[in-house]
Amino acid sequence: MVLLSNNATATDSLDFFVKPNSVARTMSSSSETTNNATATATDTEGMEEDESKNISSSTASTELEIDPLSGNYGDVPIHELQSKEVTQRKWIAIGSLDKESKDKEVLIRGRVQTIRPVSKTITFLVLRQKGFTVQCVVTAAPELVSKQMVKYASSLNKESIVDVYGIVSPNEDIKAATQKVEVQVSKIYCVNRAIEKLPINFEDAIRSEAEIDAAALENKQLARVNRDTRLDYRVLDIRTPAKQGIFRIQCQVENIFRNFLISKGFVGIHTPKLIAGSSEGGSAVFKLDYKGQPACLAQSPQLHKQIAICGDFNRVFEVGHVFRAEDSYTHRHLCEFIGLDVEMEINEHYFEVIKIVDELFVAIFDGLNENCKKELEAVGKQFPFEPLKYLRETLLLTYQEGVEMLQEAGVEIGLEDDLNTEAEKKLGQIVLEKYGTEFYILHRYPLKVRPFYTMPCSDNSAYSNSFDVFIRGEEIISGAQRIHDPEFLKTRAEACGIDVGTISTYIDSFRYGAPPHGGFGVGLERVVMLFCALQNIRNSSLFPRDPQRLAP
Repeated sequence: MVLLSNNATATDSLDFFVKPNSVARTMSSSSETTNNATATATDTEGMEEDESKNISSSTASTELEIDPLSGNYGDVPIHELQSKEVTQRKWIAIGSLDKESKDKEVLIRGRVQTIRPVSKTITFLVLRQKGFTVQCVVTAAPELVSKQMVKYASSLNKESIVDVYGIVSPNEDIKAATQKVEVQVSKIYCVNRAIEKLPINFEDAIRSEAEIDAAALENKQLARVNRDTRLDYRVLDIRTPAKQGIFRIQCQVENIFRNFLISKGFVGIHTPKLIAGSSEGGSAVFKLDYKGQPACLAQSPQLHKQIAICGDFNRVFEVGHVFRAEDSYTHRHLCEFIGLDVEMEINEHYFEVIKIVDELFVAIFDGLNENCKKELEAVGKQFPFEPLKYLRETLLLTYQEGVEMLQEAGVEIGLEDDLNTEAEKKLGQIVLEKYGTEFYILHRYPLKVRPFYTMPCSDNSAYSNSFDVFIRGEEIISGAQRIHDPEFLKTRAEACGIDVGTISTYIDSFRYGAPPHGGFGVGLERVVMLFCALQNIRNSSLFPRDPQRLAP
């Protein structure tokens, strides 16, 4: 796509761009001075000190004043960016620039990723937009690009946002940018200038641990950006290709989750996050005052999605925030995360729920591998990982089978004990070696390690009609058949130490006729973390909330 409209000519193009104010890093040419005299007099008053900071050298100001091409570059004043007018300008996406764009005049907007001055007459810039980069060349040329413009381009701060006009030329030898073309710059305007000294440098933020370790072996020291610094300045950290990839992958997981379930007859719902009592049992809740009444943040949508089933929705799902107040300082726990929850009627067996889990996650994994190749590649460069191994029909083992496999491997664990983190990882290794999969389901858990609303097994009340799902040796999903009999539900709640009065409306909903049902819940961030082997869930949470972090 060319910059000019169908009715415009090359000589008209000067009318399209926003002319920077004369005090914004450049002075007007003599032909513009009359038109801008009033603005110049007003805007420069009391700004000498600011100007001295912005202009890279005091001698440059004299040159800029007499530069007849000064209108081709400079900082755009804020009043020109306040939705002043609609023009015929057309911005072209950096990612769309290819050999088909050869010789076309384009207008692009991007962040200044790197600046490489070669001489007084040539400077290279790399601009970034949505993970794509392009090399721009500012070369002094008579009556087109002045030396002052080259100097201006060289003085830009990294991460500043600029508009660039130029002609596209192919260059297959480019290695510093994703696009195999370069833009011969004719005009450049800074839309917003980043501060000169950034708290995180982009080149440091994209570096992998492997690169840092390899450099250390050669007695070279490369800067390492620690996790707290990344989270403190998250706005810079999430600009990196890996983080852009992670959260675009996360978006796809959510999309596939929604679309798959809708195709299976599920209805999306939204449940309250302010509730009167615990939804999971235990004490790990955020308590608060609700207009004089004790309340807490929902640990899950569990109770309300079951009420929805009793309300004849048949099959429901929710994507929403979940809150856990437990003091977990691990690599996989957060105090707030995005829950992907499912609840459905069952006709005769909780295996009907497990079948949905199987088909859903195979669809998610297939979708990511097929549609997120670029994002997965970007993630892998900074966080190297092997593609997830999974079967077309997910492996299903009983809890007892899993425990016996661990016992054979020398792990001390009882048949009614819960799996700890080490046991989960060990079992994951055993399953991978024996069955060739990193994704599997374990069912018939001991009842004592499950929530109060879990249905016991008919043949052994010490076990339950429940299941967990694992990726790379870590649990990501808990699910089960629910108790739908109100009196039995009340008995189980009391046995688990829950104040029945706080969940009375939940229990009452089963007194009006409730179908057998089951469901499951999974953390979105944990799915992405484990699929991409990111090692820490804070890498897959956009703005993580853990026991120590409440900002940004």
